[in-house]
Amino acid sequence: MKTALITGANKGIGFEVAKILAKQGIYVYIGCRNLDNGTKALKELNTAGIHNIAIIQLDVTNQESIDEAKKEILKTTDVLDILVNNAGISGEFEQSAISSKIDEYQKVYETNVFGVISVTQTFLDMMEKSPEPRIVNVSTAMASLSLAAEIDNENYPKRYAIYQSSKSALNMYTLQLAYELKDLPFKVNAVCPGWTKTDFTNHQGTSTPEEAGQRIAKYALLDKTGPTAKFFSEEYYPAPANCPW
Repeated sequence: MKTALITGANKGIGFEVAKILAKQGIYVYIGCRNLDNGTKALKELNTAGIHNIAIIQLDVTNQESIDEAKKEILKTTDVLDILVNNAGISGEFEQSAISSKIDEYQKVYETNVFGVISVTQTFLDMMEKSPEPRIVNVSTAMASLSLAAEIDNENYPKRYAIYQSSKSALNMYTLQLAYELKDLPFKVNAVCPGWTKTDFTNHQGTSTPEEAGQRIAKYALLDKTGPTAKFFSEEYYPAPANCPW
């Protein structure tokens, strides 16, 4: 049975990805900072008849927590087939390249960039044992430098300097990671789930969590012919198109 770890998966998009992968017969580890919230998620999945799920306490900003999560998973398997780096935060509603303080940047980068790097590096040796390892870094079309460069675009009036730059950095890390793993059977991609109605967006958006979950799960389930080192945002750029970098 294949195994998957999804960070920040006790609710929202991560929860839907967990449900989709588990229904595909994959054993899914739901990473969550708060075990009580994870227990509620597990109960909901069990009630729906899904039992190939385990809750793992995992704070992506804490290396000790990441290491302990790995120890827990190693009790049942030494192979990890899928890693979905889903945990992320947006930061304050008002963000400015001019006036936002450095500690606001640090807080968001700690989760959206450094957390992804820490989790990925920690679990990479387990993934190297998989015949088809897949890494999906959950990004956003708002991280596109090409789109952001259209500074007079009337359809792009609101900018979030901290959140967007953190995800742009994540995109570059995704490319560097894919490059260094190119001679192994890894597929490493950045995927935008779309503007999704979750707590993250105050339940505003044009996509449901189920739709967003399908967009992420698709790239976690790539076969050996699938793409790597790509940036997908299928709500705005339907496959096979890529989102502009």
